[in-house]
Amino acid sequence: MIRKHSATLHGHRTSFSLEDAFWTELKAIANARGTSLAALISEIDDGREAGSNLSSALRLYVLRWLKDRN
Repeated sequence: MIRKHSATLHGHRTSFSLEDAFWTELKAIANARGTSLAALISEIDDGREAGSNLSSALRLYVLRWLKDRN
């Protein structure tokens, strides 16, 4: 199921939609890296290409993380 989530990035509220599986993996990645979920989302947001969608950037990050771990 796709759910809406909200986060504060650099003092601004934003929202994004993610499937439950991606949300679960993002939380696991943050835990594995010893960082907060908010810090991880902020890092991904800072690194995404201009004009790209935050939801897509989060999904691609999870995909890359999982591929690199195998």
